[in-house]
Amino acid sequence: MWSRRAFLRASTALGGGALAARAPEVEAFARASAAVAGQSPDAVAADEGYWAEIRRAFTLDTTLINLNNGNSSPCPQIVHDALKRYLDDSNRLPVHYRGLLEQRFDTVRRQLAQEFGCDPTELALTRNATEALHIAQGGIDLRPGDEVLTTDQDYPRMLWMWDQRARRDGVVVRRIQFPVPAAAEELLGRFERAITPRTKVLHVCHMTNVTGQLFPVRELSGLARQRGIVTIVDGAQAAAHIPFALRDLGCDVYGTSLHKWLMAPHGTGFLYVRRERIGELWPLQAALAGMQGDIRKFEEIGTQPAAARAAIADALVFHRAIGPERKAARLRYLTLRWANALRTHPRVRILSSLDPGQTWGLATFAIEGVNAATLVPVLLKEHQIVISAAVSQGLPGPVFPFSGLRVTPQIYTTLDEIDRFVAAMRQLL
Repeated sequence: MWSRRAFLRASTALGGGALAARAPEVEAFARASAAVAGQSPDAVAADEGYWAEIRRAFTLDTTLINLNNGNSSPCPQIVHDALKRYLDDSNRLPVHYRGLLEQRFDTVRRQLAQEFGCDPTELALTRNATEALHIAQGGIDLRPGDEVLTTDQDYPRMLWMWDQRARRDGVVVRRIQFPVPAAAEELLGRFERAITPRTKVLHVCHMTNVTGQLFPVRELSGLARQRGIVTIVDGAQAAAHIPFALRDLGCDVYGTSLHKWLMAPHGTGFLYVRRERIGELWPLQAALAGMQGDIRKFEEIGTQPAAARAAIADALVFHRAIGPERKAARLRYLTLRWANALRTHPRVRILSSLDPGQTWGLATFAIEGVNAATLVPVLLKEHQIVISAAVSQGLPGPVFPFSGLRVTPQIYTTLDEIDRFVAAMRQLL
């Protein structure tokens, strides 16, 4: 149960002074959390009074409905206030106050490691998932002819990096295609059949950004380890979205952004590297030779803003006060609300699994005969709904082409906003 005292104690432990400075807001939030203590996550997911209190923790543009949180989520106001305070502190005498903020980074590292289930010595702070994953993609030693297995639905920036390595180093990149949605057994089978003696890297999304397809990372990591293959996992859409522990996944590398589902400021992310792999990965920017086995070598990028990283601590306090299980349950509840309302229409095809444990706050649907990208400006102009299109990417002439609307609500999203979206789509249909 989160009392005001417990909330402030956690805030202080993480360095979240801005939370303590907003005592009335903290008290209201603590009361709301205490009121649902002991209830199951599914029960809390349907408690509109509780989520209305959560919504009040944000400063939102209420003239628009934001269903594109999978790109960027607004920070809770207490996190945004912390960021501004840290920026103000840094500006007073940068070399001094920035240094004081940087002293908090190890605390942030420890708390992130605790939250996501790894050792702090395996976790580096980065600016986003792209930086984290490019460190691994560019830093692994590969020879001409070595193979990288990925998919044609992985994030474009990561595919670009592998393509660059193919041009530069003669690496062979093989993109596996798969239908949407796909069962875990089918995904595992497609990778197993694609592995050859030259396969050195297996690169997958934990959850794809296009449809929220969940990959069986633990099983794929086990398969790869048996064959001496390195596993790199893109967790940009999964971290702080669904509950998991990195140590349970068994992967070698995991990179993510924190400005999506953790709702931390832009310019925050982390890179996890399994301890045995740290020494063999080159950093993206040069570090001292003596840091070869130190996870901090991946943070050597020169002078950088310290405020955003310091504010990760405040975002973690907010995240923990709600609880990852409650967040996941609420996001799934919102997804099922719109998906079940639209799936019965004969022209609608849900491209994401709605099975328990498979879909949370990111799901996509297609409309027969319609290019979904054309609906994005229509929904904004006529219905004040911000949303994004999701299309199949990768190789020319994909076996499973699709074009859909990707719906990503957030924990502040109301049922009324979901219902307005459903009404808008029914009108367009």
